[in-house]
Amino acid sequence: MTKVILVGCGNMGYAMLAGWIDSGGLTPEDVAVVEPTEALRDRAAGLNVAAFANCDELPADTAPSLIVFAVKPQVMDVVVPPYRRYAETSAAFLSVAAGTRISFFEEVLGSQVPVIRCMPNTPAAIGAGMMVTASNAHVGSETMDFVSGLLSASGEVTAVEDEALMDAVTAVSGSGPAYVFHFIECLTSAGVDAGLPAETAAQLAGQTVLGAAMLASQSPEAPSTLREQVTSPNGTTAAALSVFMGEDRLKDLVSEAVEAARRRSVELG
Repeated sequence: MTKVILVGCGNMGYAMLAGWIDSGGLTPEDVAVVEPTEALRDRAAGLNVAAFANCDELPADTAPSLIVFAVKPQVMDVVVPPYRRYAETSAAFLSVAAGTRISFFEEVLGSQVPVIRCMPNTPAAIGAGMMVTASNAHVGSETMDFVSGLLSASGEVTAVEDEALMDAVTAVSGSGPAYVFHFIECLTSAGVDAGLPAETAAQLAGQTVLGAAMLASQSPEAPSTLREQVTSPNGTTAAALSVFMGEDRLKDLVSEAVEAARRRSVELG
């Protein structure tokens, strides 16, 4: 019996689907995939799920409890309306499309439909994502628990009460991996400038960021304390941090960048 219809099975959709099945949260029989691109549909079928080219191909007796939209925001106007028929069977709807507001789904599917909006990020593809949700008043606790359980297969899950905060979420965790990737690029480049071979500099930069992030996530200490622990007075780390932290240089730069992303998220929404 189909519990979930996954609409869109590109990189994010497929990563979520694989996580659901690998974690045992769903069986292949629990899921139906709707994906118009044949190659992506075949890839989904490789996980033993039923895959269809469009909504009309779904069996007439399909009665899912959840429909998940994992498509680009610019095609939502075309993709979503055919699924209105499931709103009449008390199904809930989950969107992982950036910038698409809950009000859009209420307008298209009905004002009483349960809608959950999720902002994931790209590390979800390896089960290390940050999944942040906002929902309307029609989402019950049982539905939210079910959705949170599914999302947890892709990483950490948290919720915000006010949907307006999703613009800040987008700016911090949604776009955040790109900031970290760029920092790795910059640290690698600086290593090369300091005389290291490019391959060695890339290895040092990548592993250092990975190890520091893992330590920060697993340690009971705050990041500020961990920073202090590795910073000897008048040592090499202190010399570097005086550049980053002098006049709050890095703090102000990151704040400016996050605010630019937040403003752009508001504009796109």
